[in-house]
Amino acid sequence: MAMTTDLLRLTQWLSPAFPLSGYAYSHGLEAAMAEGRVIDAAGAAAWAETVLRSGSGALDAWVIRQAMAGADPATLCDLIRARAGCAERWEETRAMGAAFCEVTSGMGEPPLSDLPFPVALGLRARGMDAATVLTLYLQSLAGQLISAATRFLPLGQTEAQAALRALHPVITEVAIATPTAPPGSAALLAEMDAMAHETLQPRIFRT
Repeated sequence: MAMTTDLLRLTQWLSPAFPLSGYAYSHGLEAAMAEGRVIDAAGAAAWAETVLRSGSGALDAWVIRQAMAGADPATLCDLIRARAGCAERWEETRAMGAAFCEVTSGMGEPPLSDLPFPVALGLRARGMDAATVLTLYLQSLAGQLISAATRFLPLGQTEAQAALRALHPVITEVAIATPTAPPGSAALLAEMDAMAHETLQPRIFRT
């Protein structure tokens, strides 16, 4: 029963319907689409895969696992902020984390405030199965990116869902990885896209 309850809590927290405003962020993907470098489902999936394997996806997974294992939240917050490639990337994880803290605290969870999303989620998920938490978190991140592509590109819902399904092996691989040190970011183009997005006009997304 405890495992079922944990799974219900996780799926609620990481649902697109949970009020984190995840729909407002593209993680820099909008800049790549605006420049014509990502033009279809395959391109969006490849961009998302790079983020999951080598960018913030892998780093967030490491931070969540560390927070669940009892690491110092302040140190993890400093790491996430230092690794954010630009102001928009930091604002994305900070704002989503603040919303997560506010809503879950209002739902009766122990009070949390002003933490980056991966740190806040890791603290909330202490005692749960780490692989399950990371799998659902990375699925949520991938879904956020594919959703952004769906709203920007001429991309149908079925095609978008197929692209997300194609990322499941990547999500599983990253979720079960256990690096001993925080992964370095090799998703340099994605980080540059996030930087370019700060001056992109017109634009749909906040990042």
